[in-house]
Amino acid sequence: MPSHLFSRDALACALVFVSLGSAGCGEDPPLGPTGPAETEVLTPDAPPLPGETECRVVKTTNIPVASANHVELCADVTYETNPPSGGDHWGQWAAFKKYTTPVPREMYVHDLEHGAVVLSYRCEDACPEVVAALEKVFDEAAADPLCLSGGAGPKARLVLTPDAELEAPIAAAAWGATYTATCIDTASLAAFVSEVYGKGPEATCFDGVDVEAAPPDCPAK
Repeated sequence: MPSHLFSRDALACALVFVSLGSAGCGEDPPLGPTGPAETEVLTPDAPPLPGETECRVVKTTNIPVASANHVELCADVTYETNPPSGGDHWGQWAAFKKYTTPVPREMYVHDLEHGAVVLSYRCEDACPEVVAALEKVFDEAAADPLCLSGGAGPKARLVLTPDAELEAPIAAAAWGATYTATCIDTASLAAFVSEVYGKGPEATCFDGVDVEAAPPDCPAK
C-alpha cells in the first residue's frame, strides 16, 4: 500500500480508536446487529424497470455481521447478502462521492463500517432515469455534522456506484441493512437512507480513496 495512503488510514484509525475506546479499525469493533433479520416488502405504485415484472421494494434490517476484518488489498471477499451489508473488507475505503465507474465491493464495505450508505445500480445499457433518481436521493440526504465539522469534508457519508453483481436494478446498503428495488421509488429509498445512516461500528467521516482518480491496482478478474 502506498505510504501516503497508509499514513492517512492510520490517522483515521487512531482517531476512531480514541472515540471508541478499545475498538479500532479492523481490531474487533462492535459488529452491530446480531439478528434475527427483519424484512419489509413494499409494492409502490410505480412501473417496473425494463426486464422486471412488478414494482417491488425489499428492505431488510438487523442483518447479523459475523466479522469485520481487514484483508489484503485486491483480495476477493464473498458476501452473504446482495448488496453486501458488512463483513471483511480491504483496508482502504472509497471517498464519499458519486462514481460512474464501479467501486469494488471490498472497498465500499469499509465505507459501510464507517457508517456510510452505499447507493448502487445495475444496468445492462444506459439507465439515466435510474441514475438521476439515485442522485436525487444522494443530493437531498441530510447533511452530516460529523462530516462538516472539519470544514473541507463531504456533505455526508454516501457513495453512489454502479455494481454489476447486483440481482436487482436498484439497491442500497448500510451496515446490517439492505434495500433492493425493481422500480424507481425515491420516497422509500430516501426513508431507508435516513433510517440506517450512521449505523456502522466506526463513526468516522475521513474521506477515502477516489476510485476514479486512483483506482486500485488489482489484476483483472
